[in-house]
Amino acid sequence: MRLMTAALAGLLASTACAPSPALIAPVETRAPITFSQLLAHPRTVADERVAYGPDALQFGELWLPRRQGPHPVIVLIHGGCWRADLPGLELMDYMAADLRDHGYAVWNLEYRRIGHPGGGYPGTFRDVAAGVDHLRTIAAQHSLDLRRVALAGHSAGGHLALWAAARDRLPAESPLHTARPLPIRGVVSLAGIADLDAYRQTGPDACGGPSVIDGLVGVQQPGGRNVFADTSPPALLPLGDRQVIISGARDAIVPPRFGQDYAAAAAQRGDRADSIVFEGAGHFELIDPTSAVWPRVRDAFAGLLR
Repeated sequence: MRLMTAALAGLLASTACAPSPALIAPVETRAPITFSQLLAHPRTVADERVAYGPDALQFGELWLPRRQGPHPVIVLIHGGCWRADLPGLELMDYMAADLRDHGYAVWNLEYRRIGHPGGGYPGTFRDVAAGVDHLRTIAAQHSLDLRRVALAGHSAGGHLALWAAARDRLPAESPLHTARPLPIRGVVSLAGIADLDAYRQTGPDACGGPSVIDGLVGVQQPGGRNVFADTSPPALLPLGDRQVIISGARDAIVPPRFGQDYAAAAAQRGDRADSIVFEGAGHFELIDPTSAVWPRVRDAFAGLLR
């Protein structure tokens, strides 16, 4: 391990494809916050809510910079353990507002989750895919630069962001296959549950244990379909897109070893993947613009989209 001594943007400009060590940034000193504490902060609202499908939960919220476009775009995919009983896209409102103020258009997606009619497999995945691709429909009206699109997700949303980047790797026979996925510049995974199988086997019970993964992708049966083959990013490597895997050293929900292991596997398959661990940060500091680590999270987007 080595200390981060240069701007994160410099790291992201590197052309090396070999596995990189996790970079430790000792910048966060307060106790890790909970999602309830995050949501207690005042929130601004998005500029527009746009449906990408007929279901009430198939919508995104668009945050548009005040400056003239075309705007680079960041697609946000919220976490919440893929569960309907936990908060949704409002968790990402804080970072959406900050990114908008720094010149990015933000497309914050809602989607059907476990417990919603149509959630789980394949509905959750199809919603995310349709939401990302809907940028083609709204780009001209809102001056969005589709040559500069990055995906970002937090926790369960980090899994879905990596999966969305891998859609061109899906076999044609998969119910999740789409013919022309929107091209992207890269992915920023924030405390993402990148490897569903590994998290099911050895992850903490913070999301509800193995039954939550089973509720998302189905139960693996002897001789049945491989439930991770078209749902878990490690099964789809190499993605071919730049990946920045950011974790908090004090994250009890998605401990950093999951991000480190995934980034190493991606790099070994030829992807440009970096693992960054923020010492002192927990799970929700990574999406909190008031945290000490947030400016370096924002740097990750600059590295992908500049």
